[in-house]
Amino acid sequence: MLIRITRLLIAVLGGMIGLEVGSKVLPLAEQYLALAWTPEVRLLLFRVLGAAVFGLIFYLSSPGLIKRFGKLSALLESQMQRIPTHDIVISTAGLMVGLIIANLVGFALVGIPFIGPYLPILSNILFGYLGLTLAHKKREELGTILSFPGRASKASKREQYKILDTSVIIDGRIADVVRAGFLEGVLVVPTFVLEELRHIADSADATRRNRGRRGLDILNDLQKELGVEVRIWEKDYEDIVEVDSKLVKLAQEINGKLLTTDFNLNKVCELQGVAVLNINELANSVKPIVLPGEEMVVQVMKEGKEMSQGVAYLDDGTMIVVDNGRKHIGQSLAVVVTSVLQTAAGRMIFARIR
Repeated sequence: MLIRITRLLIAVLGGMIGLEVGSKVLPLAEQYLALAWTPEVRLLLFRVLGAAVFGLIFYLSSPGLIKRFGKLSALLESQMQRIPTHDIVISTAGLMVGLIIANLVGFALVGIPFIGPYLPILSNILFGYLGLTLAHKKREELGTILSFPGRASKASKREQYKILDTSVIIDGRIADVVRAGFLEGVLVVPTFVLEELRHIADSADATRRNRGRRGLDILNDLQKELGVEVRIWEKDYEDIVEVDSKLVKLAQEINGKLLTTDFNLNKVCELQGVAVLNINELANSVKPIVLPGEEMVVQVMKEGKEMSQGVAYLDDGTMIVVDNGRKHIGQSLAVVVTSVLQTAAGRMIFARIR
């Protein structure tokens, strides 16, 4: 129904254009055709004929016009959704101020001979562009001045972008971090990360397939159950092949922080000056501190690398290397911590039997 009404409106627009075209064509037709009707009848006939022809042309071509207009509006809408609201408001205000100044200047210059009538047009273009670009570049300062302090701080928190990579989605601990309330802002999931997750979920290998499906379930939980704002970022970088490089580029463009568990990506981001939130580092930082000399009871699970070593684990997964513990595999022992080694992969505790 809406499409039919739109097609009729387009036909009416064509008919109105045809009325004007018919009145303009009449003087040319009178030079080559001998028309017997009175001038009033000839004008009415040509205007009606022009309205009918143009209305029919516009009506027949309206499906293609509606389709192209729909694609254009969808593209503009997707582009506008990526721009923060306060940026749009401030840029629009800058454009309006520029146009006001342009009209004041143009009114003073319109009296100049020869070029005076054209100067208002040039001043509107120049000052409008200057007002728009200056307001956009100074949007952070203007937002601080124009907004209330409390409201500005809340807006800035909402617009803090946290970009999720494939590893942190599949890892799954991001949902627990969000559930605990330790993560604020907008979680951004690029389309190329979703595509990589889809490929993993469709893999022939059962392990990879389960990991990919787990990642998709985690995203679904973040959106529906936890109520956090998850924004799908449509922009892609066709000239960049690697997903990690695309993530770094996106983080630089939107001034976002990258959430990952990938150690190599973490190092690349540090070199590129991109802020990184590594879930592994967060997990290591919240583990209980163990000092040399402390006593604990552990169960030796397997053999260590050295001849006499046994390996045990704490509840959080921290590995404990027990000296002379190989012969006590499967037993619970009281041990004394001798040293603690902190590595990029995690924390390792060395102990001896008490």
